[in-house]
Amino acid sequence: MAKPKKSKWVKKTLKLKPDHGWSSKPGYNVFAADRGAVRFDFPESWLIRPGEKGSIKFHDRTPPDDNCTLEMSIFYLPDIDWSGLPLSLLVEDITKNDKRGVISQGEIITFQRPRADVAWREVRFIDPNEQREAHSRIAVARWSNIQPLLTFDFWADDAPKLEPVWDEIMSSLVLGDYVEDPTQRLPFDPEPPFGTS
Repeated sequence: MAKPKKSKWVKKTLKLKPDHGWSSKPGYNVFAADRGAVRFDFPESWLIRPGEKGSIKFHDRTPPDDNCTLEMSIFYLPDIDWSGLPLSLLVEDITKNDKRGVISQGEIITFQRPRADVAWREVRFIDPNEQREAHSRIAVARWSNIQPLLTFDFWADDAPKLEPVWDEIMSSLVLGDYVEDPTQRLPFDPEPPFGTS
């Protein structure tokens, strides 16, 4: 995989314009990275922190007291046609090299929509520190040369309440929906140079 774009994280709070145009399901907020390169909805009570190597993390509580972590990295690929490299192969490769003592792997799930091709899989493992079963969902998406990687780790006991959160993240995930001004969602739509996948 290509290296994620390196960024210096700067927190800035902007007041949305009255007719801003951003919307999400009740109980969720909108997250948009790099002016809309990646966009999805996440629970409004969650905390956002910069991760290592340019990633960003979402926590249900302040670490180390969190019960789940969503981590997202964006990779910008060279401008060539990537349709010959199925995302399912990337997910297979990532999950087969998992070093966490995996006890089971789910099927790879794929779907397509106008601004995102997505493949993801769940793996289950025993956390060596807590000696508890944990779940990890790994997704790779692509549109044009934008390829985010999302991982979502949570305890097996919390699966009933957190699986719907993952479903909302996946259903709201959109790539390349750029905006000029984050305070008012007026998208501009550059055509991808090599198709949509």
